[in-house]
Amino acid sequence: MKIFIKTAAMLVCCGLLFSQAFAGEVEVLHWWTSGGEAKSVAVLKNLLEKEGHTWKDMAVAGGAGENAMTVLKTRAMAGNPPTAAQVKGPAIQEWAEEGLLANLDEVAKKEDWDNLVPSVVTDIMKYKGSYVAVPVNVHKINWMWCNPAIFVKAGARIPTTWEQFKTAAQKIKAAGFLPVAFGGQSWQEATVFESVVVGQAGPEFYKKALVDTDPKALNSPEMIKALETFKMIKNFTDKDAPGRDWNMATAMVIKGEAAMQFMGDWAKGEFTAAGKNPGSDYVAVPVPETAGSYLFNVDSFIMFDVKDKEAKKAQAAMARLILSNTFQEVFNVNKGSIPVKTGVSKTAFDDIALRSMDEFAAGAANKTLMPSMAHGMAVSPAVQGAIYDVVTKFYNSDMSAKDAAAQLVSAVADAE
Repeated sequence: MKIFIKTAAMLVCCGLLFSQAFAGEVEVLHWWTSGGEAKSVAVLKNLLEKEGHTWKDMAVAGGAGENAMTVLKTRAMAGNPPTAAQVKGPAIQEWAEEGLLANLDEVAKKEDWDNLVPSVVTDIMKYKGSYVAVPVNVHKINWMWCNPAIFVKAGARIPTTWEQFKTAAQKIKAAGFLPVAFGGQSWQEATVFESVVVGQAGPEFYKKALVDTDPKALNSPEMIKALETFKMIKNFTDKDAPGRDWNMATAMVIKGEAAMQFMGDWAKGEFTAAGKNPGSDYVAVPVPETAGSYLFNVDSFIMFDVKDKEAKKAQAAMARLILSNTFQEVFNVNKGSIPVKTGVSKTAFDDIALRSMDEFAAGAANKTLMPSMAHGMAVSPAVQGAIYDVVTKFYNSDMSAKDAAAQLVSAVADAE
């Protein structure tokens, strides 16, 4: 990606001079296209338009942002990037290194971002001490979404350990229901995998293996055990899982076709959009053995360094509005996530969100929050892709867990 950006840099610098066709317009590239997500991003669009600016939507579905990043790279190579793009984690730094991004320090200082947003988040948004991205929300990754009615019919208990999961899944399967709604896409497989690693081996091991990519941790008895547990889940999914989008898997739980789904809290947005109530229609609990652990993902937007004065004003307005109390409340209620800043009223949030807020605050204070590898928060895109490849190959073949652990080491080394 770094080589690509270097190649695109000169083209972008030239193209940005002519890319803004209308005063005050922001062209926004993002991948929020499911029901709950689309409803959420519409909130920001409406707030921006109320201030007189124009929002040009560029939504790219699929792949947890992989497809959107392909489009962004293509646009940048042509010297015509969008005004704003949904980019997160270490990828923010890669774009910033080439001098392509706008400096957001003025709006950040005026809106007091440093004091309202936890440093674990602001550190990711900065390059050489200056803001180059604006955080949108916080997602907790290690959730398990359950349809309680199926558990009752099957005479099963919602599990808190992997041994309990296996027992419950067997009962659910015997009762004629699908135990796990699964989407067979690489990012979804990695999402489940990293949650299993945290639960099986603990937060410290997770950081060594999937943040620091320590070879000894990647190829260790703990990793082999986690891989074996991850593969065990496949016994309780269906033959149509490969290629299934995450929201389609969520819909299976909503409709009572499947008992469980392992997915981040954006899944809650689908339950909300379907008019379902937490605690009765569905239940959210930590992935087995991850209680007390918080794997996080922060959505964010980078702003490209445009020359048009009106476009700059629209960018600043967008950045300001993203961290306004109004947007943070309405957006996160719809999206299923929680506010990324303090001071937002909790009145509109349900019990799941309130639990997540308390856990995130405690994790931030104790410095125990874990950035999600699967969602671009922990490692470079190249390393993430290498891990994806091994995890997907292992999950969808007869490869042994021992061989997969060894391949993680070599794949990561090649990517680095």
